[in-house]
Amino acid sequence: MKRGIAVLVSVTALAGIAYFTANKWAIKHETITFYDASRDNRPVPVHIAIRRDREFQADAGLITLPVAVLNHGNTVKNTEYGFLSTVFAMRGYLVMSPQHDLPTDPPMVTKPGEIYVGRLPQLLRGVANIHLAIAEMKKIQPNADYARVTMVGHSMGGDISMYFAKQYPDEIKKVVTLDNLRVPFMTAGKFKILSFRSNDPQFKTDAGVIPDGEECEKAGITVVKTDFQHNDMRDTGPDDAKSSIQTMLDKFLSDTDSDVAPVDTLKNTPKILEPGPVALMGGAKG
Repeated sequence: MKRGIAVLVSVTALAGIAYFTANKWAIKHETITFYDASRDNRPVPVHIAIRRDREFQADAGLITLPVAVLNHGNTVKNTEYGFLSTVFAMRGYLVMSPQHDLPTDPPMVTKPGEIYVGRLPQLLRGVANIHLAIAEMKKIQPNADYARVTMVGHSMGGDISMYFAKQYPDEIKKVVTLDNLRVPFMTAGKFKILSFRSNDPQFKTDAGVIPDGEECEKAGITVVKTDFQHNDMRDTGPDDAKSSIQTMLDKFLSDTDSDVAPVDTLKNTPKILEPGPVALMGGAKG
């Protein structure tokens, strides 16, 4: 019995080592800073994650890469969502993560009674950063589908993602948010939406942001209610939260990415922990 336990522990440890080794060697990470001439040469650092073999194939003109834009939360670094970028990169996406706020930016202030409680300037800044990043990345990696991207974001980044999708729906393939609190979901059904929700009394979602179950079903929106805290949904969060989100996200991409023939990440990236409990509300299948 003890031998069996020892073997199991060894196998689990090897799986974890294989996971981190695969991420270290299979995925290329780099940060490129672009400058926006229309905003006094504002620097916009963009973290890039891409599978090395997919980049090679794209450079050779053999494939067109799907694109995911990953938007960080307020005052959080664009590099603090590696657990999300890994899922997309291992599926063959070019992942772009712009840094939306800089140390020189004024702090974000909540203003009750104003649209999005006064956060419209930050939303517009995020949209400008995304458009700049896409325009500049076209020059560096032209063999990617920038015309229709997958928008992803946590907290304020989720609001930026949803606001961008509402303003430019024809540029969106799908949207994934993690606890966006201010911008209401788009319900026109133009693309699938997956949203993870926390159970955090300190971060309350504004009224009207999340549609009811029937409307979610009609619009192709899947809402995942979790027991996690708002700030669990980034790299500093507990492993069970990240593993659960990765598993649900991987399933969502598997169901919605048939047209790009994604790599089976469940085969190539073993999970460290079993997913935690979640509950689904609404959402269309397929």
